[in-house]
Amino acid sequence: MAGIGFELRKMLRRDTLLGLMQAYTYAGLIGAGPWVLSIVGILLIGVLSLPFVLPTGLITQFQVSVTYLISLSLILTGPLQLAYTRFTSDRLFEKRDDLVLPNYHAVAFVVTVAAAVLGTLAIVLLFPQQTVAYRLLMLAGFVVMCNIWIATIFLSGMKQYVSIIVVFFIGYTFTTGAALALNRFGLTGLLSGFVTGQTILLVGLLSLIYRDYRSDHFISFEMFWKQYRYPSLMLTGLLYNLAIWVDKFMFWYSPGTGQQVIGPLRASLIYDIPVFLAYLAIIPGMAVFLMRIETDFVEYYDAFYDAVREGASLQHIERMRNAMVEALRNGIWEIIKVQTIAAMVLFAAGTVLLSWLKISTLYLPLLYIDVIAASMQVVFMGTINVFFYLDKRKIVLCLVAGFVALNVIFTALTLALNPAFYGYGFASALLVVVLASLYLLDRKLESLEYETFMLQ
Repeated sequence: MAGIGFELRKMLRRDTLLGLMQAYTYAGLIGAGPWVLSIVGILLIGVLSLPFVLPTGLITQFQVSVTYLISLSLILTGPLQLAYTRFTSDRLFEKRDDLVLPNYHAVAFVVTVAAAVLGTLAIVLLFPQQTVAYRLLMLAGFVVMCNIWIATIFLSGMKQYVSIIVVFFIGYTFTTGAALALNRFGLTGLLSGFVTGQTILLVGLLSLIYRDYRSDHFISFEMFWKQYRYPSLMLTGLLYNLAIWVDKFMFWYSPGTGQQVIGPLRASLIYDIPVFLAYLAIIPGMAVFLMRIETDFVEYYDAFYDAVREGASLQHIERMRNAMVEALRNGIWEIIKVQTIAAMVLFAAGTVLLSWLKISTLYLPLLYIDVIAASMQVVFMGTINVFFYLDKRKIVLCLVAGFVALNVIFTALTLALNPAFYGYGFASALLVVVLASLYLLDRKLESLEYETFMLQ
């Protein structure tokens, strides 16, 4: 997220209500825009296709297929997301811009080959009864989605946040339009529209990359050299994406909660819709997260380490450290307050929202606990982001590994109980790791001066 703070501070310097609103809107779009656009686009395709696609079960097959494409592509590319961001940032800091684009090509090549090989094996072994068109579209969609995440990570590292949002908006507009235009052809038409729109999205991201970056050689694999691999970041990226999705997979493949939809792909009607709706509530929290962490905290963070490097007095160093800690605590507290308000608004509007989407109000209790879980996830993201600033990668890895383990254990317990407990596994896992991360962060900040000087 480095670089967002510059734009936000520029807006806040106007010291007007309009500037403040622009800053929060900008931060919210950057933080949650691509995810929200994905959810809204898929839901719109389903809702608007109801009158035209018969039987309506084909729409469910389409939405489930796309959900698997998104989840599995995120998990597959997870090991490279954080590691490649770190590699890019380090090379830019070293003024070695010429290595960025060739290594992007190397990462994209590795991802494309891995996605193509694994995707081919999957469609051959797991989808023997499906049409050739469906299998080819799923394979193409998987490869395209994997490349989209890598291109998005590249552009995020290059600080092109607004461009990413614009391209995602255009891409999902085309995705929705193409799927609706082809929905008369049933599942094949809907998937064709989705893959076409995602291909346009990927082309848009690639055009941004090639517009601004050049290199004398096409491909370079320094990213995979031992000194640049950052195994802790690779494992963290994999485990974080796995932690977000593992409870969904457990509900999908549990006999009591999952239903077979198409081929080996399963879904959980009782669990899926509330979870995806709940993530719409994270926009305010993400806006505050970026506003406070990337402005106030980063400003004092830079001042503290500048004071250390420049040999300032101990009194000044301690003052900057205290200001940084105070800004961080205020930021986390504000995230909690704003996200609580957002959750309460969704609680109040839950019945109306479900009725508008023609979903039974029996889903309300699960929606409520999922909203709370999504809100805690924003706080967790905020704390691990601070640990990344402090370069405490092992702590983040332990927290994320604990998130995976606890999510599996608690979700298994809730599945063994009755439906009234569904959703509490994911929420309980997040509650534990959030409390643990806040405790560890407090401990690290207390010893920050000691560790900083010892590292010198």
